[in-house]
Amino acid sequence: MTKAPDIGRIPPQNLEAEMSLLGSILLDKESISKVTDQILIGDFYSNAHNDIFAIMLEIYNKNESIDILTVSNRLTEKQLLQKIGGHSYLVKLSNAVPTASHITEYAKIVKRKAVHRKLIAAADKISELGYNEETQNTDEILDEAQQELFRISQKHIGANFTSIQNVLSDAFERIDDLHKDKGKLRGVSTGFRDLDDKLGGLQNSDLIILAARPSVGKTSFCLDIARNAAVRSGMPVGVFSLEMSKEQLVDRMLCAEAGVDLWKMRTGNLSDRPDSDDFPRIGRAMGVLSNAPIFIDDAPGNNVMHIRSKARRLKAEHGLGLIIIDYLQLMTSHNQRNSENRVQEVAEMSRNLKGIARELNVPVLALSQLSRAVEQTKPSIPKLSHLRDSGSIEQDADVVLFIYRKSADRNYRLEDIPPDERNLGEIHIAKHRNGPTGVVQLFFDATRASFKDLDQHFTQPNSVIDHTPPPSITPTPNTAPKVPTF
Repeated sequence: MTKAPDIGRIPPQNLEAEMSLLGSILLDKESISKVTDQILIGDFYSNAHNDIFAIMLEIYNKNESIDILTVSNRLTEKQLLQKIGGHSYLVKLSNAVPTASHITEYAKIVKRKAVHRKLIAAADKISELGYNEETQNTDEILDEAQQELFRISQKHIGANFTSIQNVLSDAFERIDDLHKDKGKLRGVSTGFRDLDDKLGGLQNSDLIILAARPSVGKTSFCLDIARNAAVRSGMPVGVFSLEMSKEQLVDRMLCAEAGVDLWKMRTGNLSDRPDSDDFPRIGRAMGVLSNAPIFIDDAPGNNVMHIRSKARRLKAEHGLGLIIIDYLQLMTSHNQRNSENRVQEVAEMSRNLKGIARELNVPVLALSQLSRAVEQTKPSIPKLSHLRDSGSIEQDADVVLFIYRKSADRNYRLEDIPPDERNLGEIHIAKHRNGPTGVVQLFFDATRASFKDLDQHFTQPNSVIDHTPPPSITPTPNTAPKVPTF
């Protein structure tokens, strides 16, 4: 029997329901398929019942018949028959119920009691954490306590089949709403017109991978998306930064929003001439960003479990429309046993990130590195095979985006690149599970670490970099780009 707590009370259990469940399986070998998605080995209060159920699962997984004889023989082989009460106890189980028709009801009772016992065990462990005064890190204690409860909730969650009639009813309402609002995006707007046209925005429950080689603009691009979603659409955004501090991220967003030179701001070389508007721009940008629902977590040791826990709390307290993670390869696995195999570790993390997207019903935008192999081609335009550390990233992702800039390609000297291509950035949609792939061209302003639609780029007169768009996309006088106002 499971050890009772010190307070003397018997843990929650229902031995009659356990016997009825096992007896139902002995009466009807097919009935086990009705409970395997919710009952686990260990859910029974009786150790003997756990042993019997484990043997039944073993026989079931081998597509063999489950009855008193086969179960008895397998228990004998494992020297467990006498431990569970002998052949006579199996007969007693089969006589516990007249039919197997109520097996799902027995399973619900057994599962409910098991969850209650696990909650008691988790409470005991959390209590021990509280009494352990040697542990100084409060965040670690809280995280471990949350993980204890999270493990129980995850194991308890079961997905049931839904009839297609119910799904079709919801689908019709959704399609009708889309028809009424033809120009409305279904997903979270990236703020980039052509990219939104191809993706329909970032969709709920999707895992979006954004990859590029270092210094191409991954962080700048994801911060632009965060800023556009939060400022323009009022969408709460959670940013998990494992590479840069929150101060560095805010500096980048501030300069992009204000349209001022990032390096000048970092070095304190902003112009204070009367005809300069650097400081007024920054002041207005601070006012805009201060009202934006952007939440930054820059803890360097975040793993998937931490991110899931923090994101769930953020959604409960402030709402959540988009999660951004910068970047995937800097994350650590909460399962240290896999830490020796980096490929398996990254595969586990990508699967879990997809799980977070589905659980919270929000898009998850995760940045990723590329392997050096991409630099061996000219031009160094990334392919799906260049995703670093694991092929599972490609498999788990719903959308894969690559950033390519010729001015950042080591195969080209800057002076050999035509002026109209030096600020050109390309977003390659390499994978789109539910839509088209293709290439979207954007304008990259390196001085402000920001991307823009080609017809909406900054037109600062003293910029270090030539901002003239390519002749092929120069706007006509009737569609001249407006200088952003802040």
